[in-house]
Amino acid sequence: MDLKLELIVLPVSDIDRAKAFYEKVGFRLDVDHTVNEDFRVVHFTPPGSECSIIFGEAMTSTAPGTTQSLYLVVSEIEEARAELVGRGIEVSEIFHDAGGLFHGHEGGDVTHYGPGQERLAGLHPERASYGSFLTFSDPDGNGWVLQEVSQRLPGR
Repeated sequence: MDLKLELIVLPVSDIDRAKAFYEKVGFRLDVDHTVNEDFRVVHFTPPGSECSIIFGEAMTSTAPGTTQSLYLVVSEIEEARAELVGRGIEVSEIFHDAGGLFHGHEGGDVTHYGPGQERLAGLHPERASYGSFLTFSDPDGNGWVLQEVSQRLPGR
């Protein structure tokens, strides 16, 4: 079976504000379709991604801002951070985890799951692939993580 993640539904409170934010981040607008005043769909795809996000009116009953730990992979995190800052996006500083694994983003803060995990400032000391991160949130608080991956694990 060949399964691929295709679409993530994001809960947002203001469709136009969310649309403006994701355009500013640099996601590609694929669809903005209004059926009637009760149903609108906005669909974006991050650059280079096969997975998209969708939000709109009557899309989900989940509370706005409750989707966390949405990972975006970049090959060069310092360049990605500079580009986001240049676009006016508020992002965290680059960090790595003392235990080598980082688990998520929770409302602008970091969530750790286990002993020996601690968020440390700066790039991973060996610049290990999967080792350096930054976070940002959309206007509703949906949380994103950028992870630097310069070399994929075997089979990925």
